[in-house]
Amino acid sequence: MMKSFWQKSFPVLRNKFILTTLVFLVWLLLFDQNNWVDRISDRKKLNQLKEEREYFIRKIEEDQRRLNELETNRENLEKFAREQYLMKRDNEDVFIVVEGKD
Repeated sequence: MMKSFWQKSFPVLRNKFILTTLVFLVWLLLFDQNNWVDRISDRKKLNQLKEEREYFIRKIEEDQRRLNELETNRENLEKFAREQYLMKRDNEDVFIVVEGKD
């Protein structure tokens, strides 16, 4: 009797226990609700969210420090108002100079 290609190439696959184990592992890795592919993408997303969280914590701390400076120092408040909102005193003129891209 002639042996098929699979029997010649992979004699291990003739064992039903090994074959069942392989099918089970493939099922777990690819088709299960908590499969390996989804776990990897979830882990990447979790790491990205942790990095964003750290960034926003630092940003909040920096903004709180700047807010405290603005509330406690009148000169800083005036400088901020002039730079950000182009505010001026009654006896002043404000000129905005835009540098060309030449």
